[in-house]
Amino acid sequence: MSGSPDDRIEIHSGDITQLDVDAIVNAANARLQPGGGVCGAIHRAAGRNLREACAAIGRCKTGNAVHTDGFDLKARFVIHAVGPVWHGGGQNEEALLASCYRTSLKIAKQIGARSLAFPAISTGVCGFPLVPATEIAVDTVRAFLAEEEAVERVVFCVFGAEADAAYRQKLDRLP
Repeated sequence: MSGSPDDRIEIHSGDITQLDVDAIVNAANARLQPGGGVCGAIHRAAGRNLREACAAIGRCKTGNAVHTDGFDLKARFVIHAVGPVWHGGGQNEEALLASCYRTSLKIAKQIGARSLAFPAISTGVCGFPLVPATEIAVDTVRAFLAEEEAVERVVFCVFGAEADAAYRQKLDRLP
């Protein structure tokens, strides 16, 4: 293995569409259509070809992911992960969120993406509480990286001071 999993994880605060990675993960909806937040930003930056590619795929189930080309993005690929809507924790939301991260990482390996960036899936309009979502994200990525060398670099691209602090605390990287 090339270093510990934590050596291969970064935190970035800013625009996921501008990152220099092989793939970015889109916090997608089940219809794979442009929405608000990070999903809308990715669709705007990638151009209309992304919308057409997503329309050709159709739908994606919650907890799953699919990929497309990156089109006008710096990233070669977009992995569209459909995170759960938070309903209080009694509808398998934690397992579905972990599945989003795990499936996205498996897709990255399959398509040859050696670096990828994740947003904080489901923490926006889906209402998943930030701290448990952060724990699920980091723990799932760490477990994958401990077993796999194919993905060399994972960036958690966060928005806002609260999310930045949550990821830094989980990764024990307080400034």
